[in-house]
Amino acid sequence: MNESEELQFARQLRLRLNRGLHELPPETGECLRAARERALERQRVIVRHSRLASVGDYFHSHFDRFHIDQILIAVLLALGIALTTYWNAEQSVAEMEEIDSALLADDLPVEALTDQGFATWLKDSSTEQ
Repeated sequence: MNESEELQFARQLRLRLNRGLHELPPETGECLRAARERALERQRVIVRHSRLASVGDYFHSHFDRFHIDQILIAVLLALGIALTTYWNAEQSVAEMEEIDSALLADDLPVEALTDQGFATWLKDSSTEQ
């Protein structure tokens, strides 16, 4: 059955049901109407509306689909990234502090500190440890 045949079948079915509706006794029609109203009352969903017209509607429409567990996971992930970055920065500062204190405690002449080869030797020696 293609789409046009389905539409034609739906129209014919609707016409027959409407014709049959007019042939029903009034008591049956009233029972059907009451049953429909009871079913619609059970189906009604409470719709939440924000008190703030523009800002509330924006937040309600954009953030209503998020669940609290998704937000919690995102916050925990951001916190983990921030803590990892902080820890790496602290490690880097500790390494530089160790090198600086070793240089200051050593009895090297000033010329050795300004030598280009000394900077290369310093980098190589820090990676060996």
